[in-house]
Formats: sequence, structure tokens, C-alpha cells
Amino acid sequence: MRYSESRKKGSEFIVLGSATSFEGVLRFKETLCIRGTFKGTIEATGALIVDKGAVVEADHIFVSSLTIQGSVSGQVRAVDKVDMMTGAVMRGDISAARLRIADGVLFEGQCGMIGAEREVEIFSRPIEDIRADLREVDG
Repeated sequence: MRYSESRKKGSEFIVLGSATSFEGVLRFKETLCIRGTFKGTIEATGALIVDKGAVVEADHIFVSSLTIQGSVSGQVRAVDKVDMMTGAVMRGDISAARLRIADGVLFEGQCGMIGAEREVEIFSRPIEDIRADLREVDG
């Protein structure tokens, strides 16, 4: 199944066709599907799909999610998830909250799982602890 056919209605979906060769920096907010070749840097808030037969050589890729059916080389950081589908080739390190690797994937690299960032106040203490400390000082 091709990803362009399975997209949700109403969502923007940009495709760099199989005859497209692009070099440089890619920035996008929606979903981008690469079917050709790309070399450079990808920094986006949207999702990236590397279709079957596509080749992506990047120094780094930062996206919300990444789906690989083709070939990707470079460091990847996905805020949400990385899906490597059957036949995918991934060479490089991955950091993502979720990772799925199908059978028949070639993956050379390391992966690190990241969690949802939450704010932590390092200077706060429960009021009960402060009161207990004050009681000990008073006597």
C-alpha cells in the first residue's frame, strides 16, 4: 500500500516524486513523502515518509515521525515514532519515543528511547517536609 493512498482526507501531503533529486535543507510542517533522492538536512515539525526506492542521505533528520520503506542514512530524532517497514534500510542512530522494526529491515546503528518531556521544579519540596524540618530546628 502506498502511503499517499492511505492519508487522511483534509490533511496536507507533499510528495517529492521518484524523478526528483534534491540537495539542501528541507523544512516543512505537514507530511512529506520522498520518492526520489535527497541529500542534506531535514528539520521539520511534520511527518516524513521515505517511500520504497527512495534514498535519503542526511547529516541529521529531526521530525515528528518517520516512516521508512526506502533507504535512509544519518542521525534521526523523531519526537513521536520511527517505523521501519519491510525492505527498509537504515544506517545511523535513532532517538525516538517509539520504535517499530518490521521483519526484513536492515538497521545499522544505535537507538535511544526518549520520553515525553515534563517540567520538573528542582527547587520545590512538599510542604510536609519543610514543616518537619522546621519542627526539628525548633526543638
